[in-house]
Amino acid sequence: MNEHSEEIVQFDNVGLRYGTDPEVLSNISFTLFPGSFYFLTGASGAGKTSLLKLLYLAQRPSRGAIRMFGQDIVTMPRGDLPNFRRKLGVVFQDFRLVSHLSAFDNVALPLRVSGMAESDITKPVNDMLDWVGLEHRREAQPATLSGGEQQRVAIARAVIGRPDMLIADEPTGNVDPEMAQKLLRLFESLNRLGTTVIVATHDVHLLQKVPESLIMRLDKGKLSDPTGALRFPPKRRQAPT
Repeated sequence: MNEHSEEIVQFDNVGLRYGTDPEVLSNISFTLFPGSFYFLTGASGAGKTSLLKLLYLAQRPSRGAIRMFGQDIVTMPRGDLPNFRRKLGVVFQDFRLVSHLSAFDNVALPLRVSGMAESDITKPVNDMLDWVGLEHRREAQPATLSGGEQQRVAIARAVIGRPDMLIADEPTGNVDPEMAQKLLRLFESLNRLGTTVIVATHDVHLLQKVPESLIMRLDKGKLSDPTGALRFPPKRRQAPT
């Protein structure tokens, strides 16, 4: 089996430090495969958010090599990054909604950036807002939404374009357990359609909620691999028929 033909992300001996501080990530090496579901876990301060920043191209490593979708990310010209980022959906811990746009327009943003015709945008955005329980808040601006509502808008925006890879930083941290379960089901549905999903969480209870998920654990900036996720390509998940 030619594993390398299927790699979607490859980190090789990656280190990250901010300024002259000690490394926050050290000797990180792993391979992620398309269509897989990964949990990234670890104690607060373990380096989860820093690793996610490398994955969604907000930060370049201090050393080591990173390849994504077959391209060298470390040497990629900065001007090429915006188009490359369109392959990614990102749920930020601090939401990063556009403050002057309504919930509808925040969710529609990735579709508009991709050039989708306005006539084709309304239905999928309304359907997504309905699914996350915000059909009655379509016109609301972020400042008038609760933390949990902002979280759901951020998730809807991240998944609306069916990205090749979804990166979510504590995506269930501001919602109740019932909505957390629903959001995980949304991620699973997207995963079965072929999206690689990486969810960072400190909630150990979530790890049992997706039976076929694989676990990456960070401890003081170093990565352990309790499920063998980083050494072998996982079994293919089947799309629903």
